[in-house]
Amino acid sequence: MNENYTTQMHAAKQGIITPQMEAVARKEYRLPKEICSLVAEGKVVICANKRHVCLDFNGVGSMLRTKINVNLGVSRDCKDYDAEIKKVMAAVDMGAEAIMDLSSHGDTRVFRRKLTAECQAIIGTVPVYDAVIHYQRDLATLSAKDFIDVIRLHAEDGVDFVTLHCGITRKTIEQLHKKKRKMNIVSRGGSLVFAWMCMTGRENPFYEYYDGILDICREYDVTISLGDACRPGCLADAGDVCQIEELVRLGELTKRAWEKDVQIMVEGPGHMALDQIAANMKIQQNICMGAPFYVLGPLVTDIAPGYDHITSAIGGAIAAAAGAAFLCYVTPAEHLALPNVEDVKQGIIASKIAAHAADIAKHIPHARDIDDRMAEARQKLDWKEQWACAIDPEKANVIRNNRSPEHEDTCSMCGKFCAVRSMNKALSGEYIDIL
Repeated sequence: MNENYTTQMHAAKQGIITPQMEAVARKEYRLPKEICSLVAEGKVVICANKRHVCLDFNGVGSMLRTKINVNLGVSRDCKDYDAEIKKVMAAVDMGAEAIMDLSSHGDTRVFRRKLTAECQAIIGTVPVYDAVIHYQRDLATLSAKDFIDVIRLHAEDGVDFVTLHCGITRKTIEQLHKKKRKMNIVSRGGSLVFAWMCMTGRENPFYEYYDGILDICREYDVTISLGDACRPGCLADAGDVCQIEELVRLGELTKRAWEKDVQIMVEGPGHMALDQIAANMKIQQNICMGAPFYVLGPLVTDIAPGYDHITSAIGGAIAAAAGAAFLCYVTPAEHLALPNVEDVKQGIIASKIAAHAADIAKHIPHARDIDDRMAEARQKLDWKEQWACAIDPEKANVIRNNRSPEHEDTCSMCGKFCAVRSMNKALSGEYIDIL
């Protein structure tokens, strides 16, 4: 990196337009100086570790195209790294801008290094997961230094962003004892930090040693995604004291990071009723001063296991239209199992639809161009062009071919009653044959 700056934010504050900013500007149909200004303000992040040399640069911010993150990684029950790599490549091919490695078994460093060496997508991790695996010791035996050292390890390996649950403290333990939540803490990383505090009697190391963490992230230009340990895991817990107080603390931590030129994203709710989502996004924007908001869903109902990619897409569209910048996909396997390749595909498609719908609502430059192309193709009954515009052309093509119509200029739903066919003929003065 240029010796005149250490991070993208540091460069932006000096008015230096980096190659990364120029690349983002081209993709977003904006001027490089606009992107530079937004990065300087913390409203856009460019997650780009200095060591991730094959990275395809993308910006994350509410005024840019909504980006998609895909969670993957092996577990004790599903240990096939080759299968996970196939999922990674499939996810990137389908347009995911970020891959988050949530591996919790085996030699995670080999997999992580393979990702940052070969994958062009933004790579994220949750270091607290890896601490137990890396040291092969029970949670209670780990020290604060052990956790911090794993963050450095991930930074050295080229990870572009790390989720750190810095916002829960010993006060959170008191709150959860007094304020009975239906689902307590559903964040896996948050629950580990909470458990460690309970077992050791110590303060959250990610909060207590936050300044040292910032120094590591500044050195490698790693973006911090401030994890929301107290995100609601059911509708009943949405917007409660635990969630909002943690958010206030995340706002304070955002400001401290910016003072050291470290880029920040803030993570948001998991489950939330439809009518609460937009307000929650506005609260976040105010408390965290416009830092990009990264949401899991939100899932708008708790009763759809097997279909949570749909409940998530509904909430994600509303969240992104109201200001969220980054959607973490949810698959049909959410709450049930490690997703397979088909689950990954369904989760990405649902999230991409949500993101695109939000971008249209936000009037993101050129977001609607593809929709206008699709409308023109449909008016002309040009099926080949429709496939070119489709978010999943393979599925659209299969459905049509498996239920092919008698006449090529119709579909098997309407036949010669097709409104488009009738209007085309009527406006051109042709005879309209129905029977």
